[in-house]
Amino acid sequence: MKAKGALGIIVAWLVICLVSHFAIQHFTQRPFITLDNFELMMRQAIIVGLGAIGMAYVIMTGGIDLSPGSTIALTTVGVAITIKATNNPALGIAAAVIIGLLAGLVNGLLVAKLKVGPFIVTLASMLIFRGIAKGLAHEQTIGSVPDTWISIFTKALGKTERWQLIPKGAWVWLVLLVFMWFVLNRTVFGRNVVAVGSNEKTARLCGINISNVKIMVYAICGLFAGIAGLMQESRVGIGDPTIAAGEELKMIAAVVIGGGSLLGGEGSIFGAALGTLIMTTIGMGCSQMGIANWIQEIITGVIIVAAVTLDRYRMTRVPKVVEAA
Repeated sequence: MKAKGALGIIVAWLVICLVSHFAIQHFTQRPFITLDNFELMMRQAIIVGLGAIGMAYVIMTGGIDLSPGSTIALTTVGVAITIKATNNPALGIAAAVIIGLLAGLVNGLLVAKLKVGPFIVTLASMLIFRGIAKGLAHEQTIGSVPDTWISIFTKALGKTERWQLIPKGAWVWLVLLVFMWFVLNRTVFGRNVVAVGSNEKTARLCGINISNVKIMVYAICGLFAGIAGLMQESRVGIGDPTIAAGEELKMIAAVVIGGGSLLGGEGSIFGAALGTLIMTTIGMGCSQMGIANWIQEIITGVIIVAAVTLDRYRMTRVPKVVEAA
């Protein structure tokens, strides 16, 4: 992302924070911009923020993934079953990684090898993964999961932990954010991702293995959905096959708000994080003002439409490149 674009998104987020602060202070007599609210914001942003990292890679290749919400649900069920059976949180984490990777690889292989459109593939896998989750859980939540140290990822900070500023899961998100930024901007694979999204035909002529790149980006998206599922299980402490419905739309919106293009070739890992924070800030502001959930859902839908409109507007300002015959 160009510095000017990043600065614009940061300014937009700060403006939203200030507007929320004055509105909430006016109606409730409580401040919005506080350290406690910042901690809460980061805790609420973890799941969508992690998923948005993987989604950014997929969107930059010109693809789309509608299955992360179902992957998150499947992961919570898998982690809950694993921990109940073994009482070993390390195996629970391994289960989250494996489930996410397998889900992503299935999507990637179908998109790359069968040449099926990513929208259809991931729409089908969204239903399949959700169905598997419900089957494994016998269409009910998996409760009575032993309390392990996995819960610390999304647990509110105690008085003696204030020096950490944000929850441990948010630190995991930030570390992975920096790492995946490095992969995208400082490795051959990252350059190939952008090249495939910019012009697939030209990328193929340059010797880039298109299929391998697509398989990898969907595997990455699945992996981060699996990690997001681990954080979801950390938050709720159960395996819930019905949870996280629609989270993939928030991830897509976060990427587009952060400068990504649904046509591919453009995007930013840090931009996706800023997009996540913008959506989380708006959601928190609505909740603290006592706005009803159904109105918040309408606002979320409007944000998604606005994000797509913004993407189309950006594309109309980009000069068209004539492809070589």
